[in-house]
Amino acid sequence: MDDNAQASAEFILLFGGIFVVVLMAIYMYNNYINDLSGQIQSKEVNEFNNQLMNLKTYFK
Repeated sequence: MDDNAQASAEFILLFGGIFVVVLMAIYMYNNYINDLSGQIQSKEVNEFNNQLMNLKTYFK
């Protein structure tokens, strides 16, 4: 009876550890995606500003 309880406890600890690692990976991936989206938006804004500056030369 004690062996069954020990095996169950080990499985619970194993699955708990895997769950923690998966949550950490999701958290890190979420931060990576947020940083990436900020860079993409920044690039788009810079390109738009450059196009506006190019148009400015035609209206002087």
